[in-house]
Amino acid sequence: QASALDMRSHDSQKYELAQALEASGSTKLMRHPALRVVVATVVHHPEDARIRHRQIRTLLDAGHDVTYIAPAGDRTYDPRLRRIIVPRAQGRSRLRALRAVQRALRDASRHADVTVVHDPELLLTARAISGPRIWDVHEDVIAQVGEKSYVPALLTPLVRAGFRVLIRMGSKSFDLLIAERAYAERHPEATLVRNTVRLDLDPPPPQAGRAVYLGRVSAGRGLATLNAVAEQLSAGIVLEVIGPTDPGLSVSPKARATGFLPNNEALRRLAGATAGLSLLQNLPNYRISMPTKILEYLGNGVPVITTPLPEAVSIVERHSCGVIVPFDDPTAVIDAIGALNEDSDLRARLARNGYAAVRECYNWTQDAKPFLEAVSNVARRGPMTR
Repeated sequence: QASALDMRSHDSQKYELAQALEASGSTKLMRHPALRVVVATVVHHPEDARIRHRQIRTLLDAGHDVTYIAPAGDRTYDPRLRRIIVPRAQGRSRLRALRAVQRALRDASRHADVTVVHDPELLLTARAISGPRIWDVHEDVIAQVGEKSYVPALLTPLVRAGFRVLIRMGSKSFDLLIAERAYAERHPEATLVRNTVRLDLDPPPPQAGRAVYLGRVSAGRGLATLNAVAEQLSAGIVLEVIGPTDPGLSVSPKARATGFLPNNEALRRLAGATAGLSLLQNLPNYRISMPTKILEYLGNGVPVITTPLPEAVSIVERHSCGVIVPFDDPTAVIDAIGALNEDSDLRARLARNGYAAVRECYNWTQDAKPFLEAVSNVARRGPMTR
């Protein structure tokens, strides 16, 4: 049954994408001769939603031939996709993965029209890549360095300086895509492809009794608050935590933790939840980012409870689709869950508003067009000369 629902959702989204491209006058992208595209990551999980479930699926649906170089661990099978498995770069263990991906890129890019990489580390492989290259900038890499537990505090300024040099060099040999408008200040020549979401088919109304957290579990993403909420939640309300936990950390045993789940399965678990939690802390990388997990909650008909980061506040206040709570305040989170749990009319109204907001303003069908255009234009133009 789940597979049948996935297929219906996939067919509907493919049709919606084709309709959006036709309405925008971009159907020529769908008729353009198929491109051979190589997509590579060694840092992100192979099931990363932006890479695997938005960009790669969009390329495949548009008729392009895609080779995906990434670590093992994906569970979403698509016979159209060619896979090359490489080691994953984690913590300080990166050299072996970089050597392996460099070899894979050298071989695969010889037969490709364009190569898309998703990690700043892969800027080091520029000389191994034949033909046009694109770097998709997911995050503010320099701001993120301070959050890496494997980078000693004394070395943080040096590592930041190294990334600045690497990014400056990489921007001379890679075309750039950026996931956030805020990154345009550092990368004015880049094409914006927002990190929006695919919509589910008519999600069920939110029910009482179950709050959810979706995404990687880390200190910066509010683990301490999440655990305090799990410990203090009223009887009759379950907190479900969906996603992998960073090494050395743990989720409270009073929460229902699933660990990593494939994207489609994880999103299905959101259906009917009372509220979705986004507890990001007030850190530089998060201050300028649109929290994708908020859009995933809203796109699946779930009201959101979020900390007051600027983009999150903008979405919630503009569309009246959730509750804003202070940073590091489990009591406020528990009160917000309780209010939504008790008031079915409030839950339903916030859920309807949120779904409409995603459909109209944060829908991946709107961002698939500039993504396909950017890949096609870079492939036709050839390698950069600057």
